[in-house]
Amino acid sequence: MKKIDLYNVLLNPLVTEKSNTVAEKREQVVFKVLKSATKADVKQAFELAFNAKVASVSILNVKGKVKKFSRFTGKRSDWKKAYISLVPGQNFDLASNQK
Repeated sequence: MKKIDLYNVLLNPLVTEKSNTVAEKREQVVFKVLKSATKADVKQAFELAFNAKVASVSILNVKGKVKKFSRFTGKRSDWKKAYISLVPGQNFDLASNQK
């Protein structure tokens, strides 16, 4: 991918209880990524944006929930989540590293 396109791969970090637990125990970071992104794209984008070495990337497709609004049913959009494992010894602080 082009360098400009790589900056658009990582949409936003997911800050939840589960992602905080994963970050502490396994040295992983969780990001919401483009639906068309591959593991290689996510790895390159993270290394380019945050100057941290990536050991591996796991990607998860999250299905949108079906919701009811009175008598109508709707569906939220599907999205993709990436678990990014850092190389041991690398640290990542989202507050200090901005795009």
